Order: sequence, then C-alpha cells, then structure tokens
Amino acid sequence: MPTYEYECQKCGLRFELFQSMKDKPRQRCPTCRGKVVRCLGTGAGIIFKGSGFYSTDYRSPTYHAAAKKETAAPSAGGETKSSGKAEKSHATNS
Repeated sequence: MPTYEYECQKCGLRFELFQSMKDKPRQRCPTCRGKVVRCLGTGAGIIFKGSGFYSTDYRSPTYHAAAKKETAAPSAGGETKSSGKAEKSHATNS
C-alpha cells in the first residue's frame, strides 16, 4: 500500500498514512480536526535487482559472449588510457 503524507492547515502537523489507492483522501487532522491537504511525495525508489530485467534476461547470447570476452582479456603491456594531452616532466638541476 502507498504511503501518503498530509499536512494540517490549522496546526501544521505533518503525518504519513498508509492507505489503499482506492481509499478517499484524509479530510481532517487526527489531533485538532482541522482541514488537511495531501502533500506531493517523492514516492518510492525503484531498484532493478535480480532477474526479470532487460539487461539480465533479454539480451542476445552474442552480447553476453562479447561482454565476457571483453572483461576476461587483461590489458596488454600494462598500458593505461590517457587524455591525449602531452605530459611534461620537469627535471631539476642539483
């Protein structure tokens, strides 16, 4: 069930309420019986975890083979990628 957040217009109380989507919005504050308004909430975050998602279940076997090959191949000669800018080394005279 979704969690809805309400704020009382009279006393300023903010409270959360677990309600079915079919239920009517709350009209009165539980403490002072003043009028309440439903606040705009952020909702719940979505977590893509486990099977059942495109990236884990529906990609082609050739994609998976290429991905395995790419991650299994060690970098040749210990090379690292650079930004393409020349690096200068400053030698000091002693």
